[in-house]
Amino acid sequence: MSQVSQSNQTHQNLVVMPSPHIKDRATTSSVMLDVLIALAPTIIASAFLFGPRTILLTAVCVGCCVGFEYLFCMVAKREHTIRDLSACVTGVLLAMNLPASFPIWMAVIGCFAAIVITKELFGGIGQNFANPALVGRIVLFVSFAKYMTDWNTSSGLVVASATPLGMLAAGNTELPSYLNLFLGMKGGVLGETCILTLLIGGIYLVWRKVITPTIPLVYIGTVFVLCFLLGADPLYHILSGGLFLGAIFMATDYTTSPVTEKGKVVFAIGCGLITVIIRLYGSYAEGVSFAILLMNILTPHIDNLTRQVPFGGVQKK
Repeated sequence: MSQVSQSNQTHQNLVVMPSPHIKDRATTSSVMLDVLIALAPTIIASAFLFGPRTILLTAVCVGCCVGFEYLFCMVAKREHTIRDLSACVTGVLLAMNLPASFPIWMAVIGCFAAIVITKELFGGIGQNFANPALVGRIVLFVSFAKYMTDWNTSSGLVVASATPLGMLAAGNTELPSYLNLFLGMKGGVLGETCILTLLIGGIYLVWRKVITPTIPLVYIGTVFVLCFLLGADPLYHILSGGLFLGAIFMATDYTTSPVTEKGKVVFAIGCGLITVIIRLYGSYAEGVSFAILLMNILTPHIDNLTRQVPFGGVQKK
């Protein structure tokens, strides 16, 4: 074969395509499946601690989120995206932010706010400005505060009238022990109680390289340090409320968190600062949801300020 024909054959095998050229086997569905696997221990623990109704509540939230996404795509004549499992993750996370006794029909409203309003109306996955499950939880809290703070359960190991943070804010001296806080023997929403299972899920996500430990570690560390400096019990505050759930599963959302490591640090410190301010000086005992939502809004600006300048580029002043 002549050199000319060899050259022609080589050129025919070349594929021209835009960057990035690094390929990875990870897909949206595989990442979401890993998140569901990471949440599985917490789902099991919530059923053990609060009773079988938690499974029903979780199933309804998942089913409604998937159903709302399917119907919206059908009405909007978009390609159906329910196979990417992102709606399933939103449903589970929303359920994990609800108390066991929460009315089912109210949970459906939260699913609508999460999927239709927060996710699909902004263009679908990757276009939402905030974590959909987080917005769904805040909508339910603002609309149905009485039911969102009803911690009584009819079955399971935990029967409590207040969360540890609520008891602390009320000046109650008979607080759960650190061990009970860690194992989930306390009142609260389904996913904020058992720190042990949340840690297992977080370690799994880091091992699978779904998330980096930057945001969870800096977020939790910021809350610990600030509580210590301000005279509050730092260990009690990091083991109470939704800090671990929010730091591991919601603050690390790809779409609504910064892409650079420096930006992640700034984002996590901001989350920790707002959380502590609300907890110690606000009228609401918990501050994780509002802290993450506020920092979600600032994420584009954090990215712009922390993005590295390409080699040979000029920094804009």
